[in-house]
Amino acid sequence: MTVWDRPEPPTRPVPLDRERIVAAAIALADEGGLEAVSVRKVAARLNAGPMRLYGYISTKEELFDLMVDEVQAEILPEEYPGDWREALRVLACRTRQAALRHEWLADVLGGRPTLGPNGLAVTEAKLAALDGLADVDTVMRAVETVSAYVTGAVRREIANLRAERATGLSKRDWQRASGPHVTRMLATGRFPALTKAVYDGTDVDAEASFATGLDWVLDAVAAKLPRPPA
Repeated sequence: MTVWDRPEPPTRPVPLDRERIVAAAIALADEGGLEAVSVRKVAARLNAGPMRLYGYISTKEELFDLMVDEVQAEILPEEYPGDWREALRVLACRTRQAALRHEWLADVLGGRPTLGPNGLAVTEAKLAALDGLADVDTVMRAVETVSAYVTGAVRREIANLRAERATGLSKRDWQRASGPHVTRMLATGRFPALTKAVYDGTDVDAEASFATGLDWVLDAVAAKLPRPPA
């Protein structure tokens, strides 16, 4: 029996339910990452004994599943655009925004699909955006492709934010500190394409980079969809 199917135990003197447990766990993860979450720490935040929590969750993995599903509710918009591109764009951008609010989400994106109600609703929304526009296998590959881009881009952005905090160096400070080494390496002539990118390329922020990459991926999906009759 999954955590989604198992009923909660009766209420006891100290008010406790899965909603409170998940909210406390998310708060801990937002403060210190997934490594900051444990049954003991969640129980302490709720002023409850750790053993009481096992009436609501069996393992820490179940707790993580509940946390992810709760955050995925933030990805679901109130209304969906009628255009498939805009629908997928909205879901992609809301996924990025949710990950920026809850950086630990980047650590669990990808892999096996989540089976909670909100996770299933997110998957349903992605598939529904393309439903009827192509055969089901094409729709599934398209959704997988867009999701893979979003996961990779979000993880890269979060990794950069974490590196900035860990080193105390902003992107510009890091570039300035690394400049002499990079200049020496480029001067060897071994990296002509990289040299062109460094000296002639335009530096854009993470949001602009995400939007551009997403547009290109959606263009690729559009190229695989059947052409409407003339």
